[in-house]
Amino acid sequence: MHKPYQMNVINMGIDTHQEPVAYMRDDCHICRAEGFSASSRVCIQYEGEKITATLNVVDISKMPVGSIGLSHIAWMRLGVNANDNVTVTHASVVDSVGFVRKKINGGTLTESEITEIITDVCAHRYTDIEIAGFLSACAGNRLKLSEIVALTRAMVNCGQHLSWPEQTRIYDKHCIGGLPGNRTTPVVVAIVSAAGLVIPKTSSRAITSPAGTADTMSTFTNVDLTLADMKRVVSATGACLAWGGAVNLSPADDLLIRVERALNLDAEGQLVASVLSKKIAAGSTDILIDIPMGPTAKVCNRADAVRLADLFKQVGNALDVRVRCVITDGSCPIGQGIGPVEEARDVLAVLQVIPEAPRDLRDRALQLASNLLDMAADQGMESANKEATRILDTGTAFKQFQRIVEAQGVVKTLPDAGYKEAVYASANGVINAIDSRRLARLAKLAGAPEDVVAGIRLYKNVGSRVEAGDAVFTLLAASPGALEYALAFYQDNADMFDIV
Repeated sequence: MHKPYQMNVINMGIDTHQEPVAYMRDDCHICRAEGFSASSRVCIQYEGEKITATLNVVDISKMPVGSIGLSHIAWMRLGVNANDNVTVTHASVVDSVGFVRKKINGGTLTESEITEIITDVCAHRYTDIEIAGFLSACAGNRLKLSEIVALTRAMVNCGQHLSWPEQTRIYDKHCIGGLPGNRTTPVVVAIVSAAGLVIPKTSSRAITSPAGTADTMSTFTNVDLTLADMKRVVSATGACLAWGGAVNLSPADDLLIRVERALNLDAEGQLVASVLSKKIAAGSTDILIDIPMGPTAKVCNRADAVRLADLFKQVGNALDVRVRCVITDGSCPIGQGIGPVEEARDVLAVLQVIPEAPRDLRDRALQLASNLLDMAADQGMESANKEATRILDTGTAFKQFQRIVEAQGVVKTLPDAGYKEAVYASANGVINAIDSRRLARLAKLAGAPEDVVAGIRLYKNVGSRVEAGDAVFTLLAASPGALEYALAFYQDNADMFDIV
């Protein structure tokens, strides 16, 4: 048993994201007595709170000997005040890291081992390096079906659960992403909730894309809903469009996503567990999965799309939820806007049935809404499509969307980007293909999704005929530096638009 030490706490004011970090002087007697060194793990306690932090050893003469500094997230989690005393000891060994090594070495994890890993991740006992090790070990289709089921169940069990006792069926939909501009969810939710389905939609912020549904919806209204807020909004409207991270439905997933984003990873098994854990925790019983398939989408060919769809359904069956998968065209971007605000403009255009609204976004939203309506009533796709189209074209869906936005507490006006530059075709021809991955990266380099106004307004898509000098797209940014940075990338990657 390591000896506990009392130390005076200092707020260092350093943002270390979600990883708690502590700071001690290199000549601190406690450092020397306990053998603490850089990257040691220390346990810090204050009253009833306890955190595990990574130690940074500093050479700062102005930092009092016998004091310990805390990063912003460590300070917040402990709930300390300036000059409070905290207790510092060696952190306990995290045994589940051994299971991560087992997976790295090619082993198969048991349900109890996966549960222990996720429990420790949720308790913030893992460093970002250890989380990255776990994610990397699970990437490349290295998770077996039993492991994905166990991972999903563990992620569901580590957070809060929503229940809807007055409802027998709760609906949800999710797109696996990888297709710039594919912002169908707000339209789909408006249509199906107007038809009477209950769809408490929780969405992630972007992982590898220029915008997630939560990023786009945040430009319309408040998405940081509590569980009580969600229930109030759903009770009033039959739906909501909230950020899942705010309601703690699958906290392990939010911790994993943060590291996945840094690694630009979206592994198949982790993807399935991430999506289904949040849907199940939200109380969903019927889930529609949109799987775009195309040469530069996340899923490149039909065989992979079918395998992923089958995996979603098998995991769903194991966890007693009904899953339907739709394999959609992922050969080119959808709509005209890429980035939170620009995608929001397309959503509004479709809901308001403006003649210039992107037809491809409208058609895809109707296809997905029709599938949900068919899941609910088993009425056949033709009848479901007629109902979905009627709800959209009569303005009923737009009125429903406005009700949801107002119920979530804030009605926002879409802002404009301060810096824009049009990009023109350099030759005559037809756009034969667009590299969706590089186009998404271009929007991200312009600042999306962190800068909600950043992104792309696309004027030409696959199949469009262009003349030299025609505007192909406009690049938008919140700062001149971001705009120049993105333009430099485009100049080196202009072949992302294949013109023949």
